[in-house]
Amino acid sequence: MFSDAPASFERLYEIIRRLRGPGGCPWDLEQSPETLRSSLVEEVWECVSAIDSHDDANLEEELGDLYLLVTMVSWMKEQEGAFTVASALEAISDKLVRRHPHVFGSVRLDTPARVLEQWDQIKAEERGEPSPGASALDKVQKSLPPLERSFELQKKAAKVGFDWPGPSPVWEKIEEELVELREALGTADARRVEDEVGDLLFSVVNLARLLKVDPALALHGTNGKFERRFREVERRLAAQGTSPKEAGLARMDDLWNQVKADEAAGSPGPSAAK
Repeated sequence: MFSDAPASFERLYEIIRRLRGPGGCPWDLEQSPETLRSSLVEEVWECVSAIDSHDDANLEEELGDLYLLVTMVSWMKEQEGAFTVASALEAISDKLVRRHPHVFGSVRLDTPARVLEQWDQIKAEERGEPSPGASALDKVQKSLPPLERSFELQKKAAKVGFDWPGPSPVWEKIEEELVELREALGTADARRVEDEVGDLLFSVVNLARLLKVDPALALHGTNGKFERRFREVERRLAAQGTSPKEAGLARMDDLWNQVKADEAAGSPGPSAAK
């Protein structure tokens, strides 16, 4: 049994028109696609966090926030006369039908790999022959955060054959970049150090890609792990009547290792029992 999604979307659409219309909300009326960019990125990552936590109640809320922002930006463009909410929805619907001939047509594909191969082929046909001087990297948006952009640049280059044969040589490249970074540290040249750190990070992204790991998602998970463990260190220090600054690095490191050990053993820790 399906919910009445069209009616629910229509209600959201009409609320947004009211908020952005005469007598609407002063804050909403001041917004633009540019002012909502960071909110779009934030809501996407909050959805990712809810998925990682298997928190469906939170995911429902975060997806609602994302629907709001996507519809709001689309309506802003409709107000400008650039395109309409309906045209954006029709365009993605047409694209989905066009790129799934194995579902909406007579083509038959039986593996995800063949589906992806067909998708890329149809996508290339839609774009036609590249214009003279066009680069395989032209479609990578400069507005992407650096980590995500390096990942996309590498993927685009790999599609035209500029890629490592596998993860093994990338390990060697990372070791090479570490040596060059250590050498740069001895020069007192801050710009060179920055450049070598960038090369090292780019190589690590390459390794993640070849291991079929999304580096942004991996880092997102590590950020969450660090935050969870550090908050527990703070909590344990507070229970001992001290602060991180008073405790010092050695004591905090000991507690950090205890927290890691508790996690590995599946122990909820004292905080979870309260």
